[in-house]
Amino acid sequence: MDLEAIQAELRKANLDGWLFYDHHHRDPIAYHVLKIVAPMCTRRWYCLIPASGNPSRLTHRIERGNLDGVPGVLHLYSSWTEQRDCLRRMLEGKNRIAMQYSPMNDIPYVGLVDAGTVELVRSFGVEVVSSADLVQLFEARWSPAALASHLEAGKIVHAAIDGAFAAIKSAIQAGKTVTEYDVQQGILGVFAANGVETDEPPIVAVNANAANPHYGPTRDLAMPIRGGDFVVLDVWAKQSKPGAAYFDVTWTGFAGETVPERYTQIFNIVREARDAAVSLVKGAMQQGRLLYGYEVDDAARGVIERAGYGDKFIHRTGHSIGEDVHGNGANMDNLETHDSRQVLPGTCFSVEPGIYLDDFGVRSEVNVYVEEHDARVTGEVQQAIVPILGRER
Repeated sequence: MDLEAIQAELRKANLDGWLFYDHHHRDPIAYHVLKIVAPMCTRRWYCLIPASGNPSRLTHRIERGNLDGVPGVLHLYSSWTEQRDCLRRMLEGKNRIAMQYSPMNDIPYVGLVDAGTVELVRSFGVEVVSSADLVQLFEARWSPAALASHLEAGKIVHAAIDGAFAAIKSAIQAGKTVTEYDVQQGILGVFAANGVETDEPPIVAVNANAANPHYGPTRDLAMPIRGGDFVVLDVWAKQSKPGAAYFDVTWTGFAGETVPERYTQIFNIVREARDAAVSLVKGAMQQGRLLYGYEVDDAARGVIERAGYGDKFIHRTGHSIGEDVHGNGANMDNLETHDSRQVLPGTCFSVEPGIYLDDFGVRSEVNVYVEEHDARVTGEVQQAIVPILGRER
């Protein structure tokens, strides 16, 4: 934990402290920021990082080691009355503190502290504000090593996508049956052979299945891929080592030598929406202008709405990416939530607009890494639907 950096940001935000709390491992953000591991958490613990001075810790006597590794005074409790009294004394003189709380649950990814605990803290006369911006600063920003790992994982992901399209082409031309599940397992085989891992298997979706953004084939439920089918591949992975960051992209293909105009028309709208979002981020960073997650969503969504498909774009434009594929930074979202968090240098997120019709869906996904005065897409950028049977490689 970088105590000095956290305290500097607390003072900058006019906060008296940041109060961490957990019970039954409900708040992974707390462990990531404090850089601790609590093997057992059957009792409540609290950790107050003040804007200046030493932290204060409060744990149950039978789990007194849960905050080992965090400096500062350790208070112990057994009874609920003792717990509340200790917490009250820890918060004496504090007027305004941050917690993993989100007003109106606008940002549920940060709203991890239960309402009762927020009520308890407020009962001591303390104002509770959201830690969302602090979480970004100390959880979502990447180190140079994390960025390097992301780029290396990207090479494997793109190779796996190329291999998937090649496998589909080979099977169709040979008259062999190949299913969504077969292709999915082939991608996982590439991952295993190249030292990357994923939390969930990749999405391989054909035709109407591609209209379901989170469809996933199984051994018992998978469609065959035949000539004339539309194919979506959503593939994400990270290197199998501590601190590695995910790479997450979506590509589309058509199992033929040329792509029908209907598919191309929808893809071109989605591509324009994707590029509008990326251009907004790049321009804001280059101009030194503050940018917020909801604005990026608005940029992409506006393109699709103007094309008459607004009701077919049914999810946010993008999500934060980190050691988890869905990270704890700002999401590009003004649909599912109003994400008012700032887009910060050192963070990465997906841009993945889509249009989902009854018989097929198109999504195009890239990853955007934000630099101090610029932003860049970190992998290959799809410009046209892949004609799977007409591709040379």
